[in-house]
Amino acid sequence: MALADLLQQDAIVPALKVTSKKQLLQELAVKAAKLTGVPEREIFDVILQRERLGSTGVGHGIAIPHGKLSSISSIKGVFARLESPIDFEALDDEPVDLVFLLLAPEGAGADHLKALSRIARVLRDQDLVAKLRKTDSASAIYAFLNAEQANHAA
Repeated sequence: MALADLLQQDAIVPALKVTSKKQLLQELAVKAAKLTGVPEREIFDVILQRERLGSTGVGHGIAIPHGKLSSISSIKGVFARLESPIDFEALDDEPVDLVFLLLAPEGAGADHLKALSRIARVLRDQDLVAKLRKTDSASAIYAFLNAEQANHAA
C-alpha cells in the first residue's frame, strides 16, 4: 500500500498553528471534511473516541490519529506539520509536531491496519522525519513522503 494512495498533496498542512491536542484534532477534522465531504463534527467525534482509548502519539514527536467512518468508501489521509510541538499524551511523553490522520471505511479491517503499519514504518525513518521537520512546503512534504515510499516499496 503506497502513501500516495492515501494522501493527496492538497491533504497536507505544512505549518499548522495549534496549541492543544483538541484544537489539532479539530483542525484535522476540518481539513478531512473538505477532502471527504463528511461533516467535520462526525470526523472529530470518531478520532476523539479513538484517542479516549489511548493516545495515538507513537513517540519521537509523531502521532497517527485514526478512525473508521461508514460514510467514506476509501482510505484517506491528512498530514500536518505543526509550527510548534504540542503535548499529545504520547507514549514517550515527547511533544508531537508531525501528525498523519488516517480515516478508513467501516469495513476496511485489514487495509486499515496495513495503512497504519505503512505510515508507522515510513515515519520511523529518521532522515525523512528530519526533512519533514525542516520544510513548510506542502509540495516538498508530499515529495519527501512519496520518495520515501519508493525507497520502501519492497
